Amino acid sequence: MITCYLRYEIDPTKIGEFEHYARLWIPLVERFGGRHHGYFLPHEGASDIAVALFSFDSLAAYERYRERAAADAECQAAFAYAERTRCIRRYERSFMRPVFDAPAPKESFVV
Repeated sequence: MITCYLRYEIDPTKIGEFEHYARLWIPLVERFGGRHHGYFLPHEGASDIAVALFSFDSLAAYERYRERAAADAECQAAFAYAERTRCIRRYERSFMRPVFDAPAPKESFVV
């Protein structure tokens, strides 16, 4: 499994618009086989940083999602909404391997 970590720099005067954009994408990712873990909007601290996390079974599954999303009318409408409202200034995408559960450690570590 891989998790896509998206870090957005957003316009802090357009958090409502970004939240609408986020709500558009959650069901789209899931419709294409992903598991969305949510968007995380500014609350305390930096007012222009938001994060999204979603997982796919593999990088290949993620690539299939990207291909299908590029041709999907609802996905294109979501992209157009962000562009029209200019709620996103820029974003970074990283891929990580999640650890959801782990067995108890075999060794004790003393600090």
